[in-house]
Amino acid sequence: MRRTTPTRAPKSDTPVVRLKNYITPAGLQRLKDEHKFLLARERPAVTQIVAWAAANGDRSENADYQYGKRRLREIDRRIRFLTKRIDAAEVVDPERPRAVAAATRVFFGATVRFAGAAGTEREVSIVGTDEVDLHRNQISWVSPLARALMKAREGDRVVLHAPGSTEQLEILEVRYERILVEPFREPPGAESAGKARRAVDV
Repeated sequence: MRRTTPTRAPKSDTPVVRLKNYITPAGLQRLKDEHKFLLARERPAVTQIVAWAAANGDRSENADYQYGKRRLREIDRRIRFLTKRIDAAEVVDPERPRAVAAATRVFFGATVRFAGAAGTEREVSIVGTDEVDLHRNQISWVSPLARALMKAREGDRVVLHAPGSTEQLEILEVRYERILVEPFREPPGAESAGKARRAVDV
């Protein structure tokens, strides 16, 4: 009886391709500001609450202790996420000088004015996945709309493939300018803010 040796899948030397974290300077600053706030202010404030609650008896029935521990886990997860995004960031400044050929085509950081099939005009700025703000018409560079616009020039027509439909868009203008990203603001209800208010009251 012939014996067969099980074959193993060959090991691949090809590195795993990761999606680049393109981001504007203002978008990166917002991530850094949130990271600093969590690490230097919010986490220490919650840690103090946990320590205070732990000294108040049975931890299993202590709501402050249970909440504090859960909040610490959330903060630590967010800090890890922000650290990875900041470390992987590839900053692209929309205002930097570019060659004429590149300045007239749609790439990351472009602000694009276009018209749909019905003639309705719209304007969007193409930003990183961490700085999307639809109220400001800032869309992710990996969104279907951004992908449809990529590399197009003024006067070009492109096709947007949406779920269940397609739409032809005409590029009216491509420009590169500063993109205003909403800065990080301390969230309402932050424990560090409550600590500051308590200190003032005292």
